[in-house]
Amino acid sequence: MSLFSLVSILITLAAVSSYFNYRYIKLPTTIGVMLVALVASLTLIIIGPYADGLREQAATLVTQIDFDQVVLHGMLAFLLFAAAIHVDAKSLHQEWLPIALLAVCGTLISTCIVGALTWLMLDLLGLGIPILHALLFGALISPTDPIAVGAIMKSVGASRQLDAQVAGESLFNDGLGVVAFMILLHLSGLDGAGADGITTQSSLDVTAIGLVLLKEIGGALVLALAAGLVAHEMLRRVDNYQVGVLITLALAMGLYALADALHLSAPIAVVVTGLFLSNRGRSSAMTDKTREHIGAFWELIDEILNVVLFMLIGLELLVMPFERGWLLAGALAIPIVLAARWLCVAGIIGPLSWMTKQSKGAITILTWAGLRGGISVAMALSIPESGSRSLILTLTYCVVVFSIIVQGLTVGRVIRRSSGSTSASETRQEG
Repeated sequence: MSLFSLVSILITLAAVSSYFNYRYIKLPTTIGVMLVALVASLTLIIIGPYADGLREQAATLVTQIDFDQVVLHGMLAFLLFAAAIHVDAKSLHQEWLPIALLAVCGTLISTCIVGALTWLMLDLLGLGIPILHALLFGALISPTDPIAVGAIMKSVGASRQLDAQVAGESLFNDGLGVVAFMILLHLSGLDGAGADGITTQSSLDVTAIGLVLLKEIGGALVLALAAGLVAHEMLRRVDNYQVGVLITLALAMGLYALADALHLSAPIAVVVTGLFLSNRGRSSAMTDKTREHIGAFWELIDEILNVVLFMLIGLELLVMPFERGWLLAGALAIPIVLAARWLCVAGIIGPLSWMTKQSKGAITILTWAGLRGGISVAMALSIPESGSRSLILTLTYCVVVFSIIVQGLTVGRVIRRSSGSTSASETRQEG
């Protein structure tokens, strides 16, 4: 099937699912679309034995979609840039300390906790995997997904402080999560060889790991600022919104591809340059008309790709390698991930509350609002074939589906109860 035909089918399915959700289910668009896709996938699985080749044809269509390439090396560039350029950079600056601690320390600590507890849980179930493979699962499931979080938080009445903390953490921790995932992939030997100076599981060179982190993250920051300055100067010298939109589009795509080619953290690079334009470019480099059209363009890109991504997550059910024991392990992985998230958030926000005022119920809200999404599934699917891959993929899918559906649909209620049941408008004013 040609690329155009495949994309046409995906867009058509997304449009039909969105219409069905809007008319009948009336859930937030992304969650409703994913539910429609999940129900359709389950229906095909159930009727598969009675419908000659129907499920196989649908599964063949899904397998033609390289989820890893589509998400990590395609959609993510647009979605992260769209999220960053719409974020209130001033609020992020005010909350830089909790955001930095949650994104860096929280992600790394959660990786260790989830990895260790998952390793013990699987061993008790007789599904034991090497500890480095369990840590690999911890790395891919610990980052909160900026796509999933952003899509949900838009309609929830959180305080400005919490909104900034959730958005800021989710924008930055996925970049660190991808770096940690790649390092553990090398250390575990699943990729077949070491890279970037890191040896395989026979040794653990902390210095080499530190250098890789410095190169990937530090290099991404330098590249992002340089690209942002160039784009800022280009935008400042034109008074044409079509050219302005094209410059931002080239910036998101070109910077992500360049960072990828240089083995830098492409997600962090795109987020930083998006925040740079949001903070500095909007006020000093764009006319009102250009600012309005650029904002509308990226909002539309964000909405369309969000719907397509969540639909793809639902359709992936058709090719998931489920087994009964793995499903039990997936169910047990959910409280493990939530417990690790709570421990990290409480360990960071608790001490910070002694120094600066934090929103009421911040620990509970930040824990429950830490959704996982397509980035985790994409990383799990990128693991090369091995004895642990299918099990890790099942664990990831179970946690992601629970996170988006259960946490996504109840996060508003949790925020209202934890923050004292203030209305959305009142809560915003408190920030």
